[in-house]
Amino acid sequence: MGQGFVAEPPLRGETKADVCIVGGGYTGLWTALRLKEVEPTLKVVVLEADVCGGGASGRNGGVIPSWWAKFLSLVKQCGVEEALRLADASADAVAEIGAFCSANGLEAAFHQRGWVWAASNPSQVGAWTPTMRELDRLGVHPFEELDQKEAAACTGSAVHGSGVFERTAAVVQPALLAFGLRRIALARGMRIHEGSPMTNLRPGAGRVRVETPAGAVTAGRAVLALNAWAVRFAEIRRRILVVGSDVAVTPSIGRALADMGWSDGPSVSDSRLLVHYYRTTDDGRVVFGKGGGILGAGSRVGPRFEGASPRLAELESALRTTYPALAGVPIVQTWTGPIDRSRSGLPLFGSLAHHGSVFYGVGFSGNGVGPSLLAGRILASLALGRDDEWARCGLVSTPGKRFPPEPVRYVGGRTVRGAIARKERMEDRGRRAGPVTRGLAALAPAGLVPNKGG
Repeated sequence: MGQGFVAEPPLRGETKADVCIVGGGYTGLWTALRLKEVEPTLKVVVLEADVCGGGASGRNGGVIPSWWAKFLSLVKQCGVEEALRLADASADAVAEIGAFCSANGLEAAFHQRGWVWAASNPSQVGAWTPTMRELDRLGVHPFEELDQKEAAACTGSAVHGSGVFERTAAVVQPALLAFGLRRIALARGMRIHEGSPMTNLRPGAGRVRVETPAGAVTAGRAVLALNAWAVRFAEIRRRILVVGSDVAVTPSIGRALADMGWSDGPSVSDSRLLVHYYRTTDDGRVVFGKGGGILGAGSRVGPRFEGASPRLAELESALRTTYPALAGVPIVQTWTGPIDRSRSGLPLFGSLAHHGSVFYGVGFSGNGVGPSLLAGRILASLALGRDDEWARCGLVSTPGKRFPPEPVRYVGGRTVRGAIARKERMEDRGRRAGPVTRGLAALAPAGLVPNKGG
């Protein structure tokens, strides 16, 4: 958190607000800022269990692509016209984050260097083709195709056999962005109480009471911006699957990155379901992440999703396979955290059944840094009862498929994840998995990018 950081005091006693936001990550803070932008006189209170950015917002990989890679999922859920609007808005949101940082003096290491959706083994080549084909048909061209030579040159590794480049994508230091949003929210009159986990939610006639260990907020409306921690609510629990994502960081290796041609290159994600995502930092480190970690069970996220990654060996192997030139470079830090995976790979928004004054946004599925800005608009419009393009967004109140109930979800999730891991290990070795393994892997929810299939 750096020198000079002082946590906001926990909530003590009773207070009132027009809107109470539970969760001080990107979604909660963008929602608070949007509420005050639209109605400056609103009294907004943000409750955060840890410190703002202590959850997924402060410990993600810092990669900010748009929703263009998820365009086919958007079409399936929203229709073509709304899918085009949302994908375009998500690309604009990346630039808006950069503009917000510049306008408010936020030093968050934001750089709009683009993103490569790559193939890291032959089975992944063309994973983007169905998406590209549909976008071409519609006359929209957010991606530039890369052959093997071009992909290797811009990513620093000949392992990448081909790919596509999204120019609008960016990178950021995630914790610095979260702390910056927190600072601006405080400066604009929001009250933030850190160290204030919600212990109970009691909706009533025309109001909602949010209780914490030492106090309570009575508000006209509440917004739940809880990410994976929203599984505590029964009606949300089957809409998301909590799964770990793990990140490793190297020491500063600026000279090696320069030799590879990747010093200030784009971020990269490969095309596996247990996605690998990676980028460089301003001080010459490599941040390398891997999806598909431990699974959550029941209504709790739990301490297994805190601290150092339990998959150090897997992270090391993946890093060195992708970048053989870094074979002798150590990993100096790892961490893990929970992802709120939805069936579609897209977030979903709505209000709690029988509690029309309590709104939620969940299911960012590992791509939440940029989309959280749009989530703030959606949730603010819902909380204010506005009838606009955000309250009517195609991601609001969509039925969608649900995950099975426990314990089937946990047992089935482990089985499917194991099949995916076997399938992808075989593909890395140039082999094809058997029909049973491929069939089980096909049951997985959508990943960061669509999968070409078995």
